[in-house]
Amino acid sequence: MNLSFNSVVDHYPLPTPHSPLPTSSMILTTSRHIRENIQKVIVGKDDIINLALVSVLCEGHALLEDAPGTGKTTLARALAISLGCTFRRIQFTPDLLPSDVTGLNWFNQKAQEFEFRPGPILAQVVLADEINRATPRTQSALLEAMQERQVTVDGVSRPLPRPFLVLATQNPVELEGTFPLPEAQVDRFLLRIAVGYPSEIEENAILERFRAADPLPALSAVASPDEIIQLQRERSQVRVEESVRQYIVRIARATRQHSEIELGASPRATLALYQASQAWAALQGRDYVLPDDVKRLAPPVIAHRLMIAPAAQLRGRSPQELLADIVDTVPAPVENE
Repeated sequence: MNLSFNSVVDHYPLPTPHSPLPTSSMILTTSRHIRENIQKVIVGKDDIINLALVSVLCEGHALLEDAPGTGKTTLARALAISLGCTFRRIQFTPDLLPSDVTGLNWFNQKAQEFEFRPGPILAQVVLADEINRATPRTQSALLEAMQERQVTVDGVSRPLPRPFLVLATQNPVELEGTFPLPEAQVDRFLLRIAVGYPSEIEENAILERFRAADPLPALSAVASPDEIIQLQRERSQVRVEESVRQYIVRIARATRQHSEIELGASPRATLALYQASQAWAALQGRDYVLPDDVKRLAPPVIAHRLMIAPAAQLRGRSPQELLADIVDTVPAPVENE
């Protein structure tokens, strides 16, 4: 069945260098400054940086996955510094306690009263390094913070600072001494980003850039928390035509009806794909979403949320492969001539 929608050129004039769209001009300018600042440390990886910026614009959380030494932690630190936000790093280990994350009430003998000592989660950008090395009990300490933007200690709830972003890293290769993230927590990550190895040219550039000293300590902020909050408001104004919105819903529903998928995308995933597509469109200089934006964002937004049926796993089928089949099968809206 062929679907159609009114030409985006009629409704949303394409931006030109001389007349930037008001909704996206601020996002374009600030995101370019952030991207250029990160690239002082990270060589190449333009798509990876753009996906990280999508997380920022959506105030969503990102799961950075790949082998050790590929720059996951460096990317997270460079992003936090560029945003001008408060930053805390939590090294997840099997002996880490939930109170080590959220904070605790301790008795001040001098004042003869309990005082709250905030944990590292009460920062604007939190790096959860090697998150799958902590026990499920400690991992669960992040659930409330990631979804409700608050932490509760001894019955008292405290709001987290805004913007709030969790960047978690994990090594998908090494399984010894790790605890797989539960589906409820994986579903709270807006994106899963595979960093990947650099090309030969990029690896040579890394040697040249780091031969004297690490450029990360010299990095400075190019934005502020207030600016980031404003960008997030601008992102929410990016227009999504009705047929494109229906396209997003059909992709999500197709994952739930696929015979080889045991657990499909949740409504939270549908909303995540909607918001991420808005952010990607804004980063491209548009104030409207195209079906191609949805196709580009579907793998990093949805694939990590899918649970593959055992029979499909035995056949070597992966979530990325099944999602690609779904995206190819679900009819995309096309422009009217």
